[in-house]
Amino acid sequence: MLTCIIPCYNEEESLPFFYDEISNILETEGYSYELIFVDDGSTDHTLKILKKLAKMDTRVSFLSFSRNFGKESAMYAGLCHAHGDYIAVMDADMQDPPSLLPEMLNIVQTGGYDCVATRRVTREGEPVIRSWFARRFYKIINKISDVNIVDGARDFRLMKRSMVEAVVAIGEYNRFSKGIFGWVGFQTYWISYDNTERVAGMTKWNFWKLFKYAIDGILNFSQVPLNISSWFGMAMTFFSFVILIFIILRKCLFGDPVNGWASLVCIIIFIGGIQLFCMGIMGQYIAKTYMETKKRPHYIISESNIIDTKNIK
Repeated sequence: MLTCIIPCYNEEESLPFFYDEISNILETEGYSYELIFVDDGSTDHTLKILKKLAKMDTRVSFLSFSRNFGKESAMYAGLCHAHGDYIAVMDADMQDPPSLLPEMLNIVQTGGYDCVATRRVTREGEPVIRSWFARRFYKIINKISDVNIVDGARDFRLMKRSMVEAVVAIGEYNRFSKGIFGWVGFQTYWISYDNTERVAGMTKWNFWKLFKYAIDGILNFSQVPLNISSWFGMAMTFFSFVILIFIILRKCLFGDPVNGWASLVCIIIFIGGIQLFCMGIMGQYIAKTYMETKKRPHYIISESNIIDTKNIK
């Protein structure tokens, strides 16, 4: 059986299009399937539409969070409640084309792969600045991290249950699924496709949210920022030692160490800024460790039509 997990946040306009499309494709192929929609604390009529779909179609299940916990939590909740032998994760806005599912399923079943993932080869329709920063992010994280994250990778992928169980077993609170998928390993086949516009509605990802998401990814899968702070510390110590020698020599040779106080103030401010920057890096790691030790649940479910649902996970 195929399980499709669809995180939703304010997708009332997209859901009818998505449901009709994916249902027609999977029924035409004759697959046994279930659709698990995860309502991530939507403030529109998303939950109302999901309840209506669930009454019409017994293959539709839904989980509704008590508030917005984020897409990472929504994907994790869906993976925890999936029953299929093959599990797909995809968005409801049609930017992850349901038409690719038959090809993806065929590759997993016959090609000896554990996962089929997708990546965009074009970013048409996306702001130029966002595209530029996205490409820089992939280059940076692949250089400083042990996991390989393909440029343009989407969350849209189809996995065997063995891989899903490995992903679910990683119960960390600060989740970055693109990195987790790469970290667990398994044989992955990549499908490339052109960027697809949303069928309806507006994107929920602005530049600031994407920037914070990128920072989370770097902190979750690399210790290089901590190493950078150490390098800064050693460099500033050496620099300070050189300046000290310079001042001593100038005093001995010219007897006037007072001149240049303005440049000295600039140096003090510069070093202070470096120190605060390094403390900020360490603070980010400490904050993530703090959140992990709290053991707070990834999500809280307020409503669901899945009988064996655990409300807190």
